[in-house]
Amino acid sequence: QLFASARNCEDGASLTIIATALIETGSKMDDLIFQEFKGTGNMEIVLDRKAAELRLWPAINLNASGTRKEELLLSGKELEGAQFLRRALAGQKIEDATEAMIERISKTKSNTEFLSLLNR
Repeated sequence: QLFASARNCEDGASLTIIATALIETGSKMDDLIFQEFKGTGNMEIVLDRKAAELRLWPAINLNASGTRKEELLLSGKELEGAQFLRRALAGQKIEDATEAMIERISKTKSNTEFLSLLNR
């Protein structure tokens, strides 16, 4: 019913679903449920087991996480900065990328200030 409701909203209505999915369990049912949510969602936050085991919080896989329509949410400059950041982090281990992000974010008070740090 929940999946049908999410697909049956028209004319300005919306339905927000926040869900978690445990994947790579070997269960075909877990994979099926995950694929159903993945196809309907517009944002995913992917957690990383290795970063969590190293006690790096938040243990988020930055390159695998994001929204499908970030160009509607960010200004041109912010979008450019986010894309630059994803490319810069792509070649790093997830735990190294997480540590670098935590360090840089902690030094800034706003997204604008953070983006200006990226250009240095």
